[in-house]
Amino acid sequence: MSQTIKDLDLSIELDKKMYKKKLKVLQYEMLNAQQFLLNNKIGLILVFEGMDAAGKGGAIKRLIERVDPRGYVVHPISAPQPHELRYNYLQRFWRKLPQHGQISIFDRSWYGRVLVERIEGFATKEEWSRAYDEINNYEKLLTDGDYIVVKFWLHVSDEEQLKRFTDRAQDPYKAWKLTEEDWRNREKTPLYIEAANDMFEKTDKENAPWILVAGDDKKHSRVQVLQETIAHIEREAQRRGLHLTNILDTLESSNV
Repeated sequence: MSQTIKDLDLSIELDKKMYKKKLKVLQYEMLNAQQFLLNNKIGLILVFEGMDAAGKGGAIKRLIERVDPRGYVVHPISAPQPHELRYNYLQRFWRKLPQHGQISIFDRSWYGRVLVERIEGFATKEEWSRAYDEINNYEKLLTDGDYIVVKFWLHVSDEEQLKRFTDRAQDPYKAWKLTEEDWRNREKTPLYIEAANDMFEKTDKENAPWILVAGDDKKHSRVQVLQETIAHIEREAQRRGLHLTNILDTLESSNV
């Protein structure tokens, strides 16, 4: 049975003291994983989708906080530009793939085809219906080669989203994040949930899994994103007959 949003426990929380402890350890493990990817020329592609104000930006920030900035790029994806509409919708994402050994993080992604384009009518039913197979084939091409693909959906309750919207509106340093479209999209939450559940059912594959993250507690979601990313890199290393060696352990053993 495929996972659905209703299966998420949005009440889960993480103690602040435990959060800080786990975050530091996991961030250094992520730095170690980055060096492993570089040394083995394996590209990492991380996709972030989810509800507005679900904490995607905060999770990405903590994910990359201690890694080498020369080794990753974050791609904020918005509506395609007029010249991009002259191509297949996947073309602009091919151009943003990381070099082997590098990391690309997509804040929104090609899944817009089966989410916002489906809901807003920017793609016909025929177009977004066939996009599931197109996306699966696209990701299979990547993972059959030297890429690892992990996809995150961050979700918040309607009540928590409203609270975050209100907080943003009152904070001059965050007000820029909030638009009239964000408020309007709240009315379409059931449609987005329906589209997301269809997306999980049709594109949650072993080679490119969806990880659903409860986002009402930001501390929990940030830690889970790091844990799941590192765990998937470890599984992919084993599948390739490689071992994700901890650099610090290697240094300690060499000094003995």
